[in-house]
Formats: sequence, C-alpha cells, structure tokens
Amino acid sequence: MSSILDLEIFVRTADAGSISAAARSLGLTAAAASIALKRLETRLGSRLLARSTRSMRLTEEGRRYLESVRLALATLEDGELALKQQSLGLAGVLQLSAPSDFGRNALLPWLDEFKAEHPQLRLQLRLDDRHADLFRDAVDVALRFGVPEDSSLVALPILPGHRRIACASPAYLARCGVPQNPEALAGHSALLYLRNGQPYDRWRFSRGSETREVLVRGDYLCDDGEVARRWALAGHGIVYKARLDVAEDIRAGRLVPLLGDWQGEPAPFNLLCPHRLQVSQRVRLLHSFVLQRCRALCP
Repeated sequence: MSSILDLEIFVRTADAGSISAAARSLGLTAAAASIALKRLETRLGSRLLARSTRSMRLTEEGRRYLESVRLALATLEDGELALKQQSLGLAGVLQLSAPSDFGRNALLPWLDEFKAEHPQLRLQLRLDDRHADLFRDAVDVALRFGVPEDSSLVALPILPGHRRIACASPAYLARCGVPQNPEALAGHSALLYLRNGQPYDRWRFSRGSETREVLVRGDYLCDDGEVARRWALAGHGIVYKARLDVAEDIRAGRLVPLLGDWQGEPAPFNLLCPHRLQVSQRVRLLHSFVLQRCRALCP
C-alpha cells in the first residue's frame, strides 16, 4: 500500500502543476518529492505524470487515479476529525467497569453530573466485583481497588493511600461488644464476601511496624460487596470494606469504625486503562472528575 505522504505529494503536484511547488507546500525538497512520485508510479506500474524539462501534465491513468486518491485522503481526514472530537469528551462511547458497592451508591449519581457536563457522551457501565478483563471484555477503563495485578495496565491514581476499614452498626456493638484489637475479631460475626471467587476471610491490619492477620468467620457470605455492607447496616456483624464504600455511613453514624489506631490493609484506588494510547482527553476528564469527588467523600 502506498504511504499517505506519497499520495499527498501526488495530489499537491497535480494541483500545483509543479513538483517544486508541491514539495515546498509540504516542507520537503524537490528531490524527495520526485523520489516519492517515482515510488508511487513503480508500485502502480503506471505513469501518472508526463514530465518534460518545461512542462508537466497528468496522464489518463493519472487523472483516473487522482479522483480515487482525493476521496481516500478526504475519508482519512474525516476519520481523524471524528477521533479528535471524541477525544475532547464531547461525543462517543465510554465503557466503564466499577465495583458493585461503590458503583451503585457513589458513582451512579456522579455519572449523572458527568453526563450533564458532556451531553453527547454515551455511557456504558458494568458493575461487578469480579475484575473485568480490559483486553478481552467490552470495557475501555475500570475503577479498581488494590494494586493492579497486570503491570501492563496504565494506572491513573485516584486515592493512592486508601485503605480498608472494619466497622459495624451501633446496634451490633451494643449487643455483642466492641473489639479492642484485631485478634478479638475472631470472636465476632464477620460479614464475608467473595474476592476473585474466594471468601475474603483473612483480614490484615497494621500499627506502626506491627502487622496482624486474623482469620474471621461468620454465617453470612455473598458475592456482592454491597450486600455485605447492607448486612452490617442491619446489625448482623462486622464488615471489612474499602473506606470509600462506608464513608457516608460512618459520617451519618450508621456504622462505627473499629480498632482505633490499627489500620486496615492498603487498597489504593485507581482508574485503569489497557494502553497509554487509550488515555484520551475523555478518559482524563473522567479521572479528574472522579478524583475530586472521591477526595471530597474520603479525605
């Protein structure tokens, strides 16, 4: 296939009637433009331009080919313009994956605001606690907790210092007591959910240089993080969740944070893209938007 530059040189030469003029308009030397035309003619096996020392004209083959080249270049220009418009966040489809609890309770109303700012943008949202495969699934970007398992993914940080937190409802704590250290959690009802298909029943905490890992048990297990949070609100036990998921409940007094100066395990929150070339302006606008709201919700 001929290069776009060779085709552009051919069109400019036909319009200007001069290789030198075409070369100047493209910032090339006349020699380079002449070589490009010869390369194009050799590939096609046809003379496109009849040249002499004093004049130049299109051959019959050149006239027929010129119209096809004009159409091809115009189509390419239209395609580039469409992509540039989409990259500005003004139009196009944005396919987004997010965790279930955060997605339903925080992200959904935020996306209403984002859509109002960019009314021509079409949103496709996938809520699932199982990680979407950004290379196989119909997803452009994903919001995820934790360190990315695939180092080839591009991570745009939102809350790099974010952590998990153990909490329970006032009613449960009044009934069952308040655990004073991580080991005490083993004697309480833990509200469990699946992570990567396995029960998340080993809760980790740190305090300075100390670390603790506690194996917890409970009568409640689900495959949806939001359900575990609702069980906690209903007073069924203690939940170990991303702080973002329970920030509003803690602020409103519906849940009480536990263990004082013991910190839950790190759960950095990122916006992930499969490739750096896909970090478009549209994606950057979404990243900035979500970052601002996450920092307001969970300073």
